Amino acid sequence: MVIGSLLIGVICGTAVHPSSCLASSYPEGKSGWNLAKEIVQRIKEPRFPNRNFNVCQFGAVGDGKTDCTRGFAEAIMECYRAGGGRVVVPPGTYVCGPIHLRSGVNLHLERSAIIVFTTNVAAYLPVVFSRFEGVEVMNYSPLVYARGQSNIALTGKGILDARDFAKVVHPWAREARVDIERLAQMAADGVPVEQRVFGQGHKLRQNFFQPMNCINVLVEGVTFLGSPMWTLNPIYCTNVIIRGVTVITEGPNTDGCNPDSCYDILIEDCWFSNGDDCIAIKSGRDHDGRRVNVPSQNVVIRRCRFANGHGGVALGSETAGGIANVFVEDCYFESPDLRMALRWKTNPARGGYITNVYFRNCHVKCARFGIHMTMRYAASGAKEGDHMPIVSDAYIENCRFETLLERPVFIEGHSERGKISRVVIRDCKFGVAPKPGLITKCYCCPNNWV
Repeated sequence: MVIGSLLIGVICGTAVHPSSCLASSYPEGKSGWNLAKEIVQRIKEPRFPNRNFNVCQFGAVGDGKTDCTRGFAEAIMECYRAGGGRVVVPPGTYVCGPIHLRSGVNLHLERSAIIVFTTNVAAYLPVVFSRFEGVEVMNYSPLVYARGQSNIALTGKGILDARDFAKVVHPWAREARVDIERLAQMAADGVPVEQRVFGQGHKLRQNFFQPMNCINVLVEGVTFLGSPMWTLNPIYCTNVIIRGVTVITEGPNTDGCNPDSCYDILIEDCWFSNGDDCIAIKSGRDHDGRRVNVPSQNVVIRRCRFANGHGGVALGSETAGGIANVFVEDCYFESPDLRMALRWKTNPARGGYITNVYFRNCHVKCARFGIHMTMRYAASGAKEGDHMPIVSDAYIENCRFETLLERPVFIEGHSERGKISRVVIRDCKFGVAPKPGLITKCYCCPNNWV
């Protein structure tokens, strides 16, 4: 099936954008892929002084047994005090607790360098400021963390291995409901974040790499194996580059890369195989996300490959702050275990918006769904609420969907007050699928199709 040009207007009339969305989405006279070029041009790599600090000179031992947490911390601190440089991890296997990066530090893993994160849960205390599924919290430290830093990097050809630690905390996914509900209630009640203290005695899993409120972040070349939950999770960050990384995870909620309320993000030449979404753009959840009200916008994703996962490139479900200006091109989706290649997901509890999303020149070799959009997402919480999001302006062109195991296109609005508008599918090819090629559910308007 070839679609030359299809406009799906899943709303009778024109969607109304919040003024904040319009004000932040396009500079005057700019739109579409021209804006993507500008985003890429202004994203710059952080620069570091030509100084090296070898972790082994600070007590780290790559024997696979010695606890190297202190050696890493002292090397990073010395590099920071000197004005920045590279903290070098030479070949070997280093057992380590949480690593906290500081301004001006490039943690560089040489080829055959492996950091194995300790399975001792208590090592990830004291609690730090974080977000759990889009809700601010004081929780266990992420495995690699930074807060309020600038010019930080994680580079090299080495491996960060959290597979053993993941086995310890993955069972928490079945045990955390009480904590998740308690955190959500605290957020709804306006409890100050510094009083939302979890950590010891609780079951909220931390994420793997989480820079918060950081400027100029680079992750390049390294491999992430296993993750307690989301793997790469920049929050409130500006000017982030994620390039040439490999992320392989299994288990519940082990997304590959989740920029959350971030601005100017470039993700390129990466390979993902994950237990949940491979890439998911997010902006805070429900009441707490609306309180913070920081969007994710200006995200460029190119030349990435996606294997196992729920969604290849997903938008949501945490949309409370809004998601705008996402550009995806020249990506390859290749696994029969990939559920949805291109995915939009939100619901009326989330609020916010998803708008100005562009895909072009992508090849879906195999997936269950080619394009999947829903305003009734319920897998991670209630699908009803009083904050209907806006979902509009999705442009998908010159993409090939080769083998689809369930359905090529699925679009689901919510109600008279929650509709999806302006979905353009142009010059795309769809292979044979077991179910009909195009389905729109709930308050769709066939008369608006062109």
